[in-house]
Amino acid sequence: MRFLAIYALVLVTIASMLLSSSLHAGDVLPPVPDYNNRSQWFVSDRQGAADIFYVISTETGDYQLLDGSLCHYTDTYNDSVRVALTGEMEGVDRLLSGNLNYYSPYYRQCSLQSFTNDSLVSERLPVALEDVSRAFNYYLGHMNHGRPFVLAGYSQGAMAVLQLVQEMDSVTCSRMVAAYAIGVNIPQSLLDSCHRIVPARAADDTGVTIAYNSVRDSGCVVHGLGDDNAVAINPVNWCTDATPATLVTVPSPAKPEAEQQVDTLTVRLDPATRLLLVDGFTGTDYVLPLIGKEGNYHSREIWLYREQLRENIARRTRAWLLLGHH
Repeated sequence: MRFLAIYALVLVTIASMLLSSSLHAGDVLPPVPDYNNRSQWFVSDRQGAADIFYVISTETGDYQLLDGSLCHYTDTYNDSVRVALTGEMEGVDRLLSGNLNYYSPYYRQCSLQSFTNDSLVSERLPVALEDVSRAFNYYLGHMNHGRPFVLAGYSQGAMAVLQLVQEMDSVTCSRMVAAYAIGVNIPQSLLDSCHRIVPARAADDTGVTIAYNSVRDSGCVVHGLGDDNAVAINPVNWCTDATPATLVTVPSPAKPEAEQQVDTLTVRLDPATRLLLVDGFTGTDYVLPLIGKEGNYHSREIWLYREQLRENIARRTRAWLLLGHH
């Protein structure tokens, strides 16, 4: 898919920049996004009965400014920096939205290099979270018009989604169909401190949070991406136990037929680790620079299950509407 190709290109570029990167360079903050400006949004208005509010994953690496300093955050007004963000926004809209309206804000996400140690994440992630919080509040006040909504986020975007769920008031929470926090840890301590994060238990429960982390085996876990899970569900059969599911990977229309790889996968949730164990994937996987590991399928978390996610978002939305929430 286009956004995956752009994502891979950006990460290759990031890897090539590592030798010139400095983790201790002073932080330079780009301009604050103005969410009253439509250039700070990707929107698909389908006149649907419900919305998806999607927060993109990490599409930015450290980049050099004109004065020679490094910037660790996306400049949402810089077209050359925005291109990868737009690619993911378009791709996820195409894969997941169906008949729903789609809203995705540009935000000052922190760079991939920021996730190389916990102190950098602690320093830089709040900028991203604050932008997404402001964007969501603007969306609620000016774009949503009282409709039910699905929250969805991937990787860094999933961290923002969890923050939004924690910040919600009860009226807003009553309109949330579900929150899809894909490719992120949800530890027990967060569940204990936030009663609004309710783990999904079935394919059609509403007001719940859906999360999973896919790996070949438990030895492929990456710090922060599946090593402290309290919430997990299998997105193929929507079970929370070890019942295995069969998933046949669907060829990508973006590739020539001769290059297509179709796998029959077995996808099983491990109750002990809350990891999604994927057996049978034979494709050449893309390993994330800096933080990736062979056999960790973080970069595939939407692509592998795209049909199941799209159908499930539609199913939960129908269930919400049938329940008569207003």
